[in-house]
Amino acid sequence: MELYLKLIDVLFPVFFIIGVGYYLGTKDPKFDTTFITNFAGNIGTPAMIFYTITTTGVTLDIFIEYFIYAVIIIAGFSIVGYIFLFILKKDTITELPPLILPNTGNMGVPICLFAYGTEGLGVASAIASVIILFHFTIGVLLAKKSFSFDILIKNVPIYGIIISVLFLYFEWEVPGFIENTTFLLTYTTIFLVLMSLGIALTRLKVVSWTHASILGAVRVIIGPIIGFTLIKFLGLSGFAAGVLLIQSSMPSAVLTYLVGSMYSEKKAVDNVASVIVTSTLMSFITAPVIVYISLLFYQ
Repeated sequence: MELYLKLIDVLFPVFFIIGVGYYLGTKDPKFDTTFITNFAGNIGTPAMIFYTITTTGVTLDIFIEYFIYAVIIIAGFSIVGYIFLFILKKDTITELPPLILPNTGNMGVPICLFAYGTEGLGVASAIASVIILFHFTIGVLLAKKSFSFDILIKNVPIYGIIISVLFLYFEWEVPGFIENTTFLLTYTTIFLVLMSLGIALTRLKVVSWTHASILGAVRVIIGPIIGFTLIKFLGLSGFAAGVLLIQSSMPSAVLTYLVGSMYSEKKAVDNVASVIVTSTLMSFITAPVIVYISLLFYQ
């Protein structure tokens, strides 16, 4: 019974805030999320990366370790995603991002926070930082079918990763005023991005429910299988293994739609949006199961 109560404690606030965003999106279809996007991208996310990596007990070794694990899992996502896209006769390049880049930031980070506290938050951010980095490198490369260093240079969250790693490497102590400031920005960002996810669900449309449902299921079912396989193969245990499993089970990231809308053809963008919608809806069922398993076996 205690575990079920913990499950409610973990998921209720996340789904409730997403629901608030969905309500606002349906109430006002023209609800402007530009401020949230700009704030999260340029201020909130870099601050969250810095705070969660430098003040939650994560060491450089742990950061590098789970950074590498995340890369391995993404490689597994890529193989599986390519196979299913090929079978369904989809564009195996521009439609691959939503299958390989899970929503580890908007959903994964807050779920890991509520499940494992600040320690879980640090490991979750180490994994999320890989996804953020890949959005503006591999994500752009796949959507655009070419790469631009200019996009990478202008990506503020990447500087947050670099500064965080420097603090870990030199073991610098974070000044109190910086820690307090990034703490406030972190929790503000978590609230806003969850709400914006709910708003986004009111705007993204599904083109083909059959294909979108298959690919959405690949994202939220095959994802945790790959994560669990890696955990077993490496003999991982404890809360960090639970965080890895939760992060690998997240639905497609909304950012793949934003990147795709800038660089891909409309048909591919519509298909990307469809996978985001179906995988997110499915995650309302699969996420509680994965979190339950994580809390049961990885403490």
